[in-house]
Amino acid sequence: MNKSFYHQLIRKGLLSLLCLAGLVSCFQPVVYLRNKRNYPVDVFYDNQRPDRPFEPLQDLEVKGEVPLKNHQSADRRMIDRGNDMEQKDLMLARLTMQAKKLGADALVDVKYTYYTSITDNGYIMKGLAVKYKREVDTTQK
Repeated sequence: MNKSFYHQLIRKGLLSLLCLAGLVSCFQPVVYLRNKRNYPVDVFYDNQRPDRPFEPLQDLEVKGEVPLKNHQSADRRMIDRGNDMEQKDLMLARLTMQAKKLGADALVDVKYTYYTSITDNGYIMKGLAVKYKREVDTTQK
């Protein structure tokens, strides 16, 4: 085989690699949850726990119902039901504000429940407001 064949093969390979790199760089994957929201208290879902000791303050709850929109009940099918991430963030923000008003440092056991009926979307978000215990400094005499 001659040198020009190898040069041509290398050029095609590099061109293909550049095209692939260009395509991949245009489409960045979007992961909504990777952007951690900044709430006034720490948030721990039902399978998470803070790494420091805490005292429970009060169970909190945010709930409500929203009437279905026309496109959600078309043909009496359950299409496009539920809350989107923005609505869930707003619920969690309301719950964390309640916790902050109580003097809490965190919300633990946060759970979200969604339900639907013929006419409404409903939701309940619950959590336990907690206060971190003070850590005692054992190094001083």
